[in-house]
Amino acid sequence: MNYSEETTQYMIEVYKQKPSRETVENLAVELEKTIKSIIGKLSREGVYRREVYKTKAGDNPITKKEIVIEIAEVLNINEESLPGLDKAPKNTLKLLEASIKCLVSM
Repeated sequence: MNYSEETTQYMIEVYKQKPSRETVENLAVELEKTIKSIIGKLSREGVYRREVYKTKAGDNPITKKEIVIEIAEVLNINEESLPGLDKAPKNTLKLLEASIKCLVSM
């Protein structure tokens, strides 16, 4: 799946104008290449940017384990002292973390 210099430059320009998955998919159809091939070439050329996942609220995702670690740090204890806490619902952990931070800052 070789790309000519002309095709490569075209891909780079199109992608730079609108760096998105949709652009990659359109290039794949237009150039009769696979999406993986287009992403690979754009990556080798140093222009491809992987889309960063955001939550529905637009925040960066955080794991329950990371929330538990944050709670442990605020309480100045080792997260291993809180076994099973990461099994609680994420909203509960977020509420607990916010409440603890609020209490500690008083």
